[in-house]
Amino acid sequence: MRERFGRECVYVPSCRLGVYLALRRWCPPGGSVLMSPVNDDVMLFVVLAAGLRPVMAPVSPRDGNIDIRAVPASTWRSVDAVLTTNLYGMPDDAAELRTRCDRMGIPLLEDAAHAIGTTLGDRPIGTFGTAAAFSLGKHAGATGGGFLAPEDPGDRKALEHLRDELLTPRQLHQDLANALRPIARAAVQRLHLVRPVWETMRALGLLEREHFRMELHERLLRVTKGHSPDLGAFDRWVRVDLHGYRRDHGRVLQRALRRRMSGLDADLSRRREGTRLLGGTVWAAAGVQGAVAEGIEERHVPPLFRVPLMVRDRDTLVARLERRGVVTGYVYDPPLDDFAGPEFAEPSPAPEAARWFAAHALPVDPLQARRMMRLLQREDPQPAEPVSGSTVRDPAPGL
Repeated sequence: MRERFGRECVYVPSCRLGVYLALRRWCPPGGSVLMSPVNDDVMLFVVLAAGLRPVMAPVSPRDGNIDIRAVPASTWRSVDAVLTTNLYGMPDDAAELRTRCDRMGIPLLEDAAHAIGTTLGDRPIGTFGTAAAFSLGKHAGATGGGFLAPEDPGDRKALEHLRDELLTPRQLHQDLANALRPIARAAVQRLHLVRPVWETMRALGLLEREHFRMELHERLLRVTKGHSPDLGAFDRWVRVDLHGYRRDHGRVLQRALRRRMSGLDADLSRRREGTRLLGGTVWAAAGVQGAVAEGIEERHVPPLFRVPLMVRDRDTLVARLERRGVVTGYVYDPPLDDFAGPEFAEPSPAPEAARWFAAHALPVDPLQARRMMRLLQREDPQPAEPVSGSTVRDPAPGL
Protein backbone atom coordinates (compact mmCIF):
# COMPACT_ATOMS: atom_id res chain seq x y z
CA MET A 1 0.00 0.00 0.00
CA ARG A 2 2.95 2.31 0.56
CA GLU A 3 3.99 1.67 -3.03
CA ARG A 4 0.43 2.14 -4.30
CA PHE A 5 -0.21 5.47 -2.59
CA GLY A 6 3.26 6.91 -2.11
CA ARG A 7 2.66 7.46 1.62
CA GLU A 8 3.81 5.81 4.79
CA CYS A 9 1.11 3.40 5.97
CA VAL A 10 0.23 2.40 9.52
CA TYR A 11 -1.44 -1.01 9.68
CA VAL A 12 -4.65 -1.15 11.73
CA PRO A 13 -7.18 -3.95 12.33
CA SER A 14 -10.00 -1.83 10.84
CA CYS A 15 -10.73 1.42 9.06
CA ARG A 16 -12.83 2.61 11.99
CA LEU A 17 -9.79 2.37 14.27
CA GLY A 18 -7.77 4.24 11.65
CA VAL A 19 -10.34 7.06 11.58
CA TYR A 20 -10.28 7.22 15.38
CA LEU A 21 -6.48 7.50 15.39
CA ALA A 22 -6.67 10.34 12.87
CA LEU A 23 -9.31 12.21 14.87
CA ARG A 24 -7.29 11.90 18.07
CA ARG A 25 -4.07 12.94 16.35
CA TRP A 26 -5.32 16.01 14.50
CA CYS A 27 -8.46 17.26 16.31
CA PRO A 28 -8.67 18.93 19.73
CA PRO A 29 -11.10 17.22 22.17
CA GLY A 30 -14.28 19.26 22.36
CA GLY A 31 -13.95 20.31 18.71
CA SER A 32 -16.29 19.55 15.83
CA VAL A 33 -16.02 17.60 12.58
CA LEU A 34 -17.90 18.29 9.34
CA MET A 35 -19.13 15.05 7.75
CA SER A 36 -21.85 13.67 5.51
CA PRO A 37 -25.03 12.41 7.22
CA VAL A 38 -25.27 9.64 4.60
CA ASN A 39 -22.70 7.44 6.26
CA ASP A 40 -22.33 4.35 8.42
CA ASP A 41 -23.66 4.99 11.93
CA VAL A 42 -20.45 3.50 13.35
CA MET A 43 -18.62 6.61 12.08
CA LEU A 44 -20.90 8.84 14.16
CA PHE A 45 -19.88 6.96 17.29
CA VAL A 46 -16.19 6.99 16.32
CA VAL A 47 -16.40 10.81 16.18
CA LEU A 48 -18.20 10.94 19.53
CA ALA A 49 -15.67 8.53 21.06
CA ALA A 50 -12.89 10.93 20.03
CA GLY A 51 -14.55 13.64 22.13
CA LEU A 52 -15.81 15.56 19.09
CA ARG A 53 -19.17 16.83 17.89
CA PRO A 54 -20.36 15.57 14.47
CA VAL A 55 -21.57 18.44 12.27
CA MET A 56 -23.75 17.26 9.39
CA ALA A 57 -23.11 18.79 5.97
CA PRO A 58 -25.55 19.26 3.11
CA VAL A 59 -24.99 16.57 0.50
CA SER A 60 -25.28 16.33 -3.25
CA PRO A 61 -28.22 14.25 -4.53
CA ARG A 62 -25.89 13.07 -7.29
CA ASP A 63 -23.73 10.89 -5.03
CA GLY A 64 -24.55 11.50 -1.33
CA ASN A 65 -21.20 13.16 -0.63
CA ILE A 66 -20.62 16.61 0.90
CA ASP A 67 -22.02 19.47 -1.21
CA ILE A 68 -19.19 21.94 -0.63
CA ARG A 69 -20.99 24.98 -2.02
CA ALA A 70 -24.01 24.41 0.24
CA VAL A 71 -21.99 24.45 3.48
CA PRO A 72 -22.64 27.84 5.16
CA ALA A 73 -19.73 30.15 5.85
CA SER A 74 -20.61 30.05 9.54
CA THR A 75 -20.10 26.28 9.53
CA TRP A 76 -16.72 26.54 7.80
CA ARG A 77 -15.60 28.97 10.48
CA SER A 78 -16.75 26.72 13.33
CA VAL A 79 -15.45 23.24 12.47
CA ASP A 80 -12.04 21.82 13.42
CA ALA A 81 -11.77 19.19 10.67
CA VAL A 82 -13.54 17.69 7.66
CA LEU A 83 -14.12 13.94 7.33
CA THR A 84 -14.95 12.67 3.85
CA THR A 85 -17.03 9.56 3.07
CA ASN A 86 -16.36 8.74 -0.60
CA LEU A 87 -19.73 7.04 -0.44
CA TYR A 88 -19.74 3.57 -2.01
CA GLY A 89 -16.47 4.55 -3.76
CA MET A 90 -17.76 7.71 -5.47
CA PRO A 91 -15.15 10.37 -4.71
CA ASP A 92 -15.74 13.42 -2.60
CA ASP A 93 -14.41 16.58 -4.23
CA ALA A 94 -11.23 16.10 -2.23
CA ALA A 95 -9.18 18.70 -4.11
CA GLU A 96 -11.66 21.48 -3.38
CA LEU A 97 -12.14 20.28 0.19
CA ARG A 98 -8.38 20.37 0.73
CA THR A 99 -8.26 23.92 -0.61
CA ARG A 100 -11.03 24.98 1.78
CA CYS A 101 -9.42 23.21 4.71
CA ASP A 102 -6.03 24.78 4.03
CA ARG A 103 -7.70 28.16 3.86
CA MET A 104 -9.34 27.58 7.23
CA GLY A 105 -6.23 25.98 8.75
CA ILE A 106 -7.96 22.67 9.55
CA PRO A 107 -7.15 19.05 8.58
CA LEU A 108 -8.88 17.11 5.84
CA LEU A 109 -9.29 13.48 6.91
CA GLU A 110 -10.29 11.00 4.21
CA ASP A 111 -12.43 7.98 5.03
CA ALA A 112 -11.54 5.88 2.01
CA ALA A 113 -13.01 2.58 3.25
CA HIS A 114 -15.05 2.22 0.04
CA ALA A 115 -12.53 3.80 -2.29
CA ILE A 116 -9.19 1.98 -2.51
CA GLY A 117 -9.12 2.16 -6.32
CA THR A 118 -11.00 5.43 -6.86
CA THR A 119 -9.21 8.36 -8.45
CA LEU A 120 -9.98 12.03 -8.87
CA GLY A 121 -8.46 12.84 -12.22
CA ASP A 122 -5.23 10.86 -12.17
CA ARG A 123 -4.75 11.18 -8.42
CA PRO A 124 -5.87 8.40 -6.04
CA ILE A 125 -8.39 9.12 -3.32
CA GLY A 126 -6.40 8.90 -0.11
CA THR A 127 -3.63 11.22 -1.26
CA PHE A 128 -5.45 14.54 -0.75
CA GLY A 129 -5.91 14.66 3.00
CA THR A 130 -3.81 15.21 6.08
CA ALA A 131 -4.43 11.49 6.53
CA ALA A 132 -6.55 8.80 4.90
CA ALA A 133 -8.01 5.64 6.43
CA PHE A 134 -8.63 2.53 4.31
CA SER A 135 -10.41 -0.76 4.85
CA LEU A 136 -8.95 -3.97 3.44
CA GLY A 137 -12.11 -5.78 4.52
CA LYS A 138 -14.12 -4.14 1.73
CA HIS A 139 -11.98 -5.50 -1.10
CA ALA A 140 -10.73 -8.73 -2.65
CA GLY A 141 -12.79 -10.87 -0.26
CA ALA A 142 -10.73 -9.86 2.76
CA THR A 143 -12.51 -9.86 6.12
CA GLY A 144 -10.62 -7.26 8.10
CA GLY A 145 -7.57 -5.11 8.31
CA GLY A 146 -6.88 -1.59 7.18
CA PHE A 147 -4.33 1.16 7.24
CA LEU A 148 -3.93 4.84 7.96
CA ALA A 149 -1.83 6.85 5.51
CA PRO A 150 -0.60 10.20 6.91
CA GLU A 151 0.62 12.92 4.61
CA ASP A 152 3.64 13.62 6.81
CA PRO A 153 5.78 10.49 7.32
CA GLY A 154 6.95 12.04 10.59
CA ASP A 155 3.53 11.27 12.08
CA ARG A 156 3.93 7.52 11.68
CA LYS A 157 5.63 6.73 15.00
CA ALA A 158 3.12 8.75 17.05
CA LEU A 159 0.22 7.00 15.28
CA GLU A 160 1.75 3.57 15.85
CA HIS A 161 2.22 4.38 19.53
CA LEU A 162 -1.42 5.46 19.92
CA ARG A 163 -2.57 2.42 17.97
CA ASP A 164 -0.62 0.04 20.19
CA GLU A 165 -2.17 1.62 23.28
CA LEU A 166 -5.64 0.89 21.90
CA LEU A 167 -5.11 -2.65 20.58
CA THR A 168 -6.59 -5.58 22.45
CA PRO A 169 -4.64 -8.88 22.57
CA ARG A 170 -4.68 -11.14 19.53
CA GLN A 171 -6.62 -14.41 19.70
CA LEU A 172 -5.58 -17.35 17.54
CA HIS A 173 -9.10 -18.80 17.25
CA GLN A 174 -10.41 -15.43 16.06
CA ASP A 175 -7.59 -15.12 13.53
CA LEU A 176 -8.45 -18.58 12.19
CA ALA A 177 -12.14 -17.74 12.04
CA ASN A 178 -11.47 -14.52 10.15
CA ALA A 179 -9.07 -16.24 7.78
CA LEU A 180 -11.67 -18.92 6.97
CA ARG A 181 -14.67 -16.58 6.72
CA PRO A 182 -14.18 -15.72 3.01
CA ILE A 183 -14.22 -19.45 2.18
CA ALA A 184 -17.43 -19.94 4.16
CA ARG A 185 -19.02 -16.87 2.56
CA ALA A 186 -18.18 -18.11 -0.94
CA ALA A 187 -19.64 -21.54 -0.13
CA VAL A 188 -22.88 -19.98 1.14
CA GLN A 189 -23.24 -17.98 -2.07
CA ARG A 190 -22.30 -20.87 -4.33
CA LEU A 191 -24.80 -23.21 -2.67
CA HIS A 192 -27.56 -20.54 -2.71
CA LEU A 193 -27.82 -20.57 1.08
CA VAL A 194 -27.81 -16.80 1.61
CA ARG A 195 -31.48 -16.55 2.49
CA PRO A 196 -31.65 -19.52 4.94
CA VAL A 197 -28.43 -18.44 6.66
CA TRP A 198 -29.72 -14.87 6.98
CA GLU A 199 -33.08 -16.02 8.36
CA THR A 200 -31.38 -18.36 10.83
CA MET A 201 -29.13 -15.57 12.12
CA ARG A 202 -32.15 -13.31 12.51
CA ALA A 203 -34.11 -16.00 14.37
CA LEU A 204 -31.18 -16.61 16.73
CA GLY A 205 -30.78 -12.90 17.47
CA LEU A 206 -27.30 -12.80 15.93
CA LEU A 207 -27.95 -9.67 13.87
CA GLU A 208 -26.96 -6.44 15.59
CA ARG A 209 -29.31 -4.26 13.57
CA GLU A 210 -33.06 -4.70 13.44
CA HIS A 211 -33.19 -2.42 10.42
CA PHE A 212 -30.66 -0.27 8.60
CA ARG A 213 -29.45 1.57 11.71
CA MET A 214 -28.29 0.16 15.04
CA GLU A 215 -30.15 1.02 18.24
CA LEU A 216 -29.12 4.41 19.59
CA HIS A 217 -29.43 3.59 23.32
CA GLU A 218 -30.03 7.27 23.96
CA ARG A 219 -29.92 7.26 27.77
CA LEU A 220 -26.71 5.24 27.93
CA LEU A 221 -25.16 7.33 25.16
CA ARG A 222 -25.92 10.52 27.09
CA VAL A 223 -24.01 9.20 30.10
CA THR A 224 -21.16 7.76 28.01
CA LYS A 225 -20.67 10.97 26.06
CA GLY A 226 -19.42 12.62 29.23
CA HIS A 227 -16.46 10.20 29.33
CA SER A 228 -15.06 11.01 25.88
CA PRO A 229 -12.50 10.90 24.47
CA ASP A 230 -12.49 7.21 25.35
CA LEU A 231 -12.81 4.51 22.72
CA GLY A 232 -13.46 1.80 25.29
CA ALA A 233 -16.46 3.64 26.70
CA PHE A 234 -18.07 3.64 23.25
CA ASP A 235 -17.21 0.03 22.47
CA ARG A 236 -20.82 -1.23 22.38
CA TRP A 237 -21.52 1.12 19.43
CA VAL A 238 -18.17 1.17 17.62
CA ARG A 239 -17.85 -2.64 17.54
CA VAL A 240 -21.20 -3.29 15.79
CA ASP A 241 -20.71 -5.69 12.85
CA LEU A 242 -16.98 -5.96 13.63
CA HIS A 243 -16.21 -6.95 17.21
CA GLY A 244 -12.52 -7.36 16.43
CA TYR A 245 -12.14 -3.79 15.14
CA ARG A 246 -9.19 -3.16 17.48
CA ARG A 247 -7.89 -6.68 18.07
CA ASP A 248 -4.24 -7.19 17.23
CA HIS A 249 -3.79 -9.40 14.15
CA GLY A 250 -1.49 -12.38 14.32
CA ARG A 251 0.56 -13.96 11.56
CA VAL A 252 -2.16 -16.40 10.46
CA LEU A 253 -4.61 -13.64 9.65
CA GLN A 254 -1.96 -11.33 8.20
CA ARG A 255 -0.83 -14.05 5.79
CA ALA A 256 -4.44 -14.67 4.76
CA LEU A 257 -5.01 -10.95 4.21
CA ARG A 258 -1.81 -10.68 2.19
CA ARG A 259 -2.95 -13.50 -0.09
CA ARG A 260 -6.37 -11.90 -0.53
CA MET A 261 -4.96 -8.47 -1.26
CA SER A 262 -2.67 -9.89 -3.93
CA GLY A 263 -5.85 -10.10 -6.00
CA LEU A 264 -6.78 -6.45 -5.44
CA ASP A 265 -6.14 -5.23 -8.99
CA ALA A 266 -8.21 -8.04 -10.49
CA ASP A 267 -10.99 -7.24 -8.01
CA LEU A 268 -10.90 -3.56 -8.96
CA SER A 269 -11.07 -4.44 -12.65
CA ARG A 270 -14.19 -6.56 -12.12
CA ARG A 271 -15.74 -3.76 -10.06
CA ARG A 272 -15.17 -1.26 -12.88
CA GLU A 273 -16.88 -3.63 -15.30
CA GLY A 274 -19.88 -4.05 -12.98
CA THR A 275 -20.03 -0.33 -12.25
CA ARG A 276 -20.16 0.49 -15.95
CA LEU A 277 -22.96 -2.03 -16.50
CA LEU A 278 -25.12 -0.86 -13.58
CA GLY A 279 -24.25 2.79 -14.17
CA GLY A 280 -25.85 2.58 -17.60
CA THR A 281 -29.29 1.77 -16.19
CA VAL A 282 -32.18 4.17 -15.62
CA TRP A 283 -31.87 3.57 -11.86
CA ALA A 284 -28.23 4.58 -11.37
CA ALA A 285 -27.54 7.67 -9.27
CA ALA A 286 -26.73 10.69 -11.40
CA GLY A 287 -23.13 10.74 -10.21
CA VAL A 288 -22.63 7.14 -11.27
CA GLN A 289 -24.21 7.76 -14.66
CA GLY A 290 -21.79 10.62 -15.19
CA ALA A 291 -18.83 8.48 -14.10
CA VAL A 292 -19.54 5.84 -16.78
CA ALA A 293 -20.75 8.14 -19.56
CA GLU A 294 -19.65 7.48 -23.12
CA GLY A 295 -16.08 8.58 -23.65
CA ILE A 296 -14.96 8.03 -20.03
CA GLU A 297 -11.74 6.02 -20.10
CA GLU A 298 -11.82 2.69 -18.31
CA ARG A 299 -9.13 3.76 -15.85
CA HIS A 300 -11.31 6.67 -14.74
CA VAL A 301 -14.40 4.53 -14.07
CA PRO A 302 -14.57 4.18 -10.28
CA PRO A 303 -14.35 0.55 -9.08
CA LEU A 304 -17.29 1.05 -6.75
CA PHE A 305 -17.73 -0.96 -3.58
CA ARG A 306 -21.47 -0.62 -4.11
CA VAL A 307 -23.38 1.03 -6.96
CA PRO A 308 -26.22 3.23 -5.65
CA LEU A 309 -29.38 2.72 -7.65
CA MET A 310 -32.14 5.22 -6.88
CA VAL A 311 -35.52 3.47 -6.77
CA ARG A 312 -38.98 4.27 -5.53
CA ASP A 313 -40.33 2.18 -2.65
CA ARG A 314 -36.82 0.95 -1.89
CA ASP A 315 -37.68 -0.89 1.35
CA THR A 316 -40.29 -3.05 -0.38
CA LEU A 317 -37.78 -3.91 -3.08
CA VAL A 318 -35.18 -4.83 -0.42
CA ALA A 319 -37.67 -7.29 1.11
CA ARG A 320 -38.50 -8.80 -2.27
CA LEU A 321 -34.83 -9.21 -3.14
CA GLU A 322 -34.24 -10.89 0.22
CA ARG A 323 -36.84 -13.51 -0.68
CA ARG A 324 -34.76 -14.19 -3.78
CA GLY A 325 -31.63 -14.70 -1.69
CA VAL A 326 -30.11 -11.22 -2.03
CA VAL A 327 -29.37 -9.46 1.26
CA THR A 328 -28.93 -5.71 0.86
CA GLY A 329 -26.43 -4.05 3.15
CA TYR A 330 -24.83 -0.63 3.52
CA VAL A 331 -28.12 1.25 3.45
CA TYR A 332 -27.56 4.46 5.43
CA ASP A 333 -31.12 5.45 6.22
CA PRO A 334 -32.17 7.66 7.95
CA PRO A 335 -29.42 10.31 7.71
CA LEU A 336 -27.27 10.53 10.82
CA ASP A 337 -28.74 13.83 12.07
CA ASP A 338 -32.25 12.35 11.93
CA PHE A 339 -31.00 9.14 13.52
CA ALA A 340 -29.10 10.74 16.41
CA GLY A 341 -30.97 13.99 16.93
CA PRO A 342 -29.51 17.43 17.76
CA GLU A 343 -28.24 16.31 21.17
CA PHE A 344 -25.59 14.11 19.57
CA ALA A 345 -25.10 15.65 16.10
CA GLU A 346 -25.35 19.15 14.67
CA PRO A 347 -28.18 18.95 12.10
CA SER A 348 -27.58 19.78 8.47
CA PRO A 349 -28.84 23.23 7.45
CA ALA A 350 -30.24 21.69 4.26
CA PRO A 351 -31.31 18.08 5.00
CA GLU A 352 -33.63 17.42 2.05
CA ALA A 353 -31.09 15.95 -0.39
CA ALA A 354 -29.66 13.62 2.28
CA ARG A 355 -33.13 12.37 3.20
CA TRP A 356 -33.98 11.77 -0.44
CA PHE A 357 -30.72 9.95 -1.17
CA ALA A 358 -30.87 7.82 1.99
CA ALA A 359 -34.51 6.83 1.40
CA HIS A 360 -34.04 5.74 -2.22
CA ALA A 361 -30.50 4.37 -2.53
CA LEU A 362 -30.27 0.64 -3.22
CA PRO A 363 -26.56 -0.29 -2.90
CA VAL A 364 -25.72 -3.08 -5.37
CA ASP A 365 -22.48 -5.06 -5.39
CA PRO A 366 -20.95 -4.53 -8.86
CA LEU A 367 -19.43 -8.02 -8.65
CA GLN A 368 -23.05 -9.28 -8.81
CA ALA A 369 -24.03 -6.86 -11.58
CA ARG A 370 -25.33 -9.33 -14.16
CA ARG A 371 -27.40 -11.31 -11.68
CA MET A 372 -28.81 -8.12 -10.20
CA MET A 373 -29.66 -6.79 -13.66
CA ARG A 374 -31.78 -9.89 -14.29
CA LEU A 375 -33.51 -9.55 -10.92
CA LEU A 376 -34.15 -5.85 -11.35
CA GLN A 377 -35.55 -6.33 -14.83
CA ARG A 378 -37.91 -8.92 -13.33
CA GLU A 379 -38.90 -6.71 -10.37
CA ASP A 380 -39.07 -3.59 -12.59
CA PRO A 381 -38.79 -0.91 -9.87
CA GLN A 382 -39.58 2.69 -10.75
CA PRO A 383 -36.65 5.11 -10.74
CA ALA A 384 -36.83 7.62 -7.92
CA GLU A 385 -37.79 11.07 -9.06
CA PRO A 386 -34.76 13.37 -8.66
CA VAL A 387 -34.73 16.28 -6.28
CA SER A 388 -33.13 19.62 -6.94
CA GLY A 389 -29.65 20.17 -5.51
CA SER A 390 -28.98 21.79 -2.16
CA THR A 391 -28.83 25.57 -1.94
CA VAL A 392 -26.51 27.75 0.09
CA ARG A 393 -28.52 29.25 2.92
CA ASP A 394 -25.68 31.37 4.24
CA PRO A 395 -23.60 32.74 1.34
CA ALA A 396 -19.89 32.39 1.84
CA PRO A 397 -18.15 35.20 -0.05
CA GLY A 398 -14.46 34.63 -0.43
CA LEU A 399 -14.61 30.87 0.27
